Amino acid sequence: MKYRNEPIYTAAIGAGRAMFGALRVRRTVLGAQNLPDAGGAVIAMTHFGYLEFALVEWATWLHNHRRIRFMAKKSVFDKQVVGSLMRNMKHIPVDMKAGASAYAAAVKALRAGELIGVFPEAGVSASFTIRDFKTGAVRLAAEAGVPLIPLAVWGGQRLMTKNRKISLRERFGVPIMTVVGEPITVTAADDAVAATARLKATMERLLEKAQQAYPLDGTGQWWQPRHLAGTAPTPEEAAAADAERELRRTQSPRKRR
Repeated sequence: MKYRNEPIYTAAIGAGRAMFGALRVRRTVLGAQNLPDAGGAVIAMTHFGYLEFALVEWATWLHNHRRIRFMAKKSVFDKQVVGSLMRNMKHIPVDMKAGASAYAAAVKALRAGELIGVFPEAGVSASFTIRDFKTGAVRLAAEAGVPLIPLAVWGGQRLMTKNRKISLRERFGVPIMTVVGEPITVTAADDAVAATARLKATMERLLEKAQQAYPLDGTGQWWQPRHLAGTAPTPEEAAAADAERELRRTQSPRKRR
């Protein structure tokens, strides 16, 4: 497949690299050879912060100059400037209440040889542990007939994440560990729920590998999960906070009008 020049996407990648360079982000990628050089694939990623998409695209671009089309909430596309950029870069808007059109667009793009980036957890995990997965990533790969690439990013939450104000100073010199797993084959004959459970187990192993290889001790740190001696919220505490936030959002005067 011949990839077209996309000036806006290329400029966005350049801006991201400049930002990470200015912050002196220390990047380590294990298993980059598992990122396909051609053809469609679903890239399934962990989601602990708001910049994983840029970190994964950075790693992919440096490896083989491929662009990832990310599936993102429709609300992002509703913003005039950001939405225009997102559409130009061929990212896919997802309406959480009616996702059929986004699903169809993603399948079409995969069959055309694109890389589609998916966060199976469908939201940032404030506990920095992997939450339950939606089946979308598996179903996309099966229907389009493309491989599923599991990927874990560790350290990205230290740059920008949910429920945490991070100072500019704290962002300097942050190590980022990315571990790319071997491609997974799924077919329409596979049970989507069982295949999703296998995908989650695989990504948990990749995450553990990233955490073990991380060059800093996270004991007592806010960005370390509780079960690894950090002070992040437990999964139960994070879920309760998410539920409370959603309740406030749905009950706000703006939403009631």
